[in-house]
Amino acid sequence: MGSSHEAGEGGKRGTEGSGTMEPSDWAIKCFGAHAGQLTRAVPQRLRNAHVRALAGHAASRLKRNAKYGQILAEAALEELAEEAESLGGEVRLLGGRPYAIIADHALFPYRYANRKVPLQKARFRSGVSERRKRLYNAHGPDGWSAGTLFDVEGEQLETEAYLRLREAFEELGSQTRLVSVFFTSDTQDGIHQIHWGEARLEIDRTFQWERHEELPPAVEA
Repeated sequence: MGSSHEAGEGGKRGTEGSGTMEPSDWAIKCFGAHAGQLTRAVPQRLRNAHVRALAGHAASRLKRNAKYGQILAEAALEELAEEAESLGGEVRLLGGRPYAIIADHALFPYRYANRKVPLQKARFRSGVSERRKRLYNAHGPDGWSAGTLFDVEGEQLETEAYLRLREAFEELGSQTRLVSVFFTSDTQDGIHQIHWGEARLEIDRTFQWERHEELPPAVEA
């Protein structure tokens, strides 16, 4: 499993529910003048997505929570895209889904558990799509080493397939870098925890974090 580098400059910033969170040096490096607003807005946007997903789950009248997770994944992308637009950034479509692009950084939200568990335990589910593998290998920190020609199931890749995984998506822009926004939530307690940073996808579907920071979840006003 990939290891994690703890956040510097104090780790978690601000206090839960406060509007006074200050951006880290890392956030400023990524997002420039928009870092402060994003640091405050990401938790609220994820809360908005949770509320939308909860409403959809209730309307479905299903006992299982599958609908909640499906809607939450889409709503999180949409909420972050709206935030990007409000900041003068861009929204680019990849596979028909909107991705927030701010200062050449794309935000990728991912709910990695339905309970509060350490970020180090985050991993993609089995059968992870080629698009996600390529997203991390082409736009994330340096992916699998040049000599590693294995996919996430451990099977050897042909050179052509391997190189395709490292080819940047034109839709996002060849220079666009990936910022992962990982969180946990459930229908009862909402968003438990949020981490954002730069993560490298490992061959076992876990992540090694070059840098990550914890953001306090937004609280109901």
